[in-house]
Amino acid sequence: MNKVVSDQADGLRCLMAQHSGVHAAHVIALVGSSPRIGVTSVALNLAAALVQQGKEVLLLDEQSGAQSATAMWTKAAAGSWSEVAVGGLPLSVAATRLACGALLLPVRSRCKGDPAAMAVELRSVFQGQVILIDASLDQGGALSPLAAQADDVVVVLRPQAASITAAYTCIKQLHYAHAMQRLRIMVNLAAGLPEAQRVLSNLAATGSRYLGLALESAGCVAEDPYLVRAQGLKLSAVEAFQASAAALDFRRIAAQLLQWPRRIGVSASAQRH
Repeated sequence: MNKVVSDQADGLRCLMAQHSGVHAAHVIALVGSSPRIGVTSVALNLAAALVQQGKEVLLLDEQSGAQSATAMWTKAAAGSWSEVAVGGLPLSVAATRLACGALLLPVRSRCKGDPAAMAVELRSVFQGQVILIDASLDQGGALSPLAAQADDVVVVLRPQAASITAAYTCIKQLHYAHAMQRLRIMVNLAAGLPEAQRVLSNLAATGSRYLGLALESAGCVAEDPYLVRAQGLKLSAVEAFQASAAALDFRRIAAQLLQWPRRIGVSASAQRH
């Protein structure tokens, strides 16, 4: 199974290298510090905000169950990343075009086909700039080899004691599992900017002192009732309530995200430790 997912990661690198000329797509993995943090909502709203800024976005869904993006936002996915990677389905058929304009494709853990064939070259189907991964962690807190290839890993947390503690544990596990020296952190459902900045600052100081790890801000999203209302409409707040506080935050984060520097000289093997 590890070989299958590892080859999927190689397929993703082929996708990125071939679909934007000199500049590969920016790949960002979003992970939750613990359940019910709202990572899937963050991923969908970020995708919508990026599309509004003129970007073609692919959202890869590693989650399962009723709360996954695939289950909440599509009737039934036509295919999965695995089927695209082995050439069984073109991306245009396998993925679902969401109302916001982003492409959504599930990544199923059980893959069919020859693992050796998973590292397939993906041609000019996805002409995009950003790939978001709604990433799942294994029991040891490690990313899938696919998500470990991301240029940026963002740990999403809420500004509550239990979530902050869980976030630090998550960050520590990611650091030791993948030898990561830099991560980004995002505060979701914050009561206000001062609260979010305090959480970000404290975590950054702790990560630097005890792990030698650079924790950089990925921004914060306001606690906003329009997030729930939009979800009930099967839309993102960015689409449904464009003037809401959360929508403004997501558009701000999306604009900043496009300016994040890429990792240079990081080999895929270094991320699979």
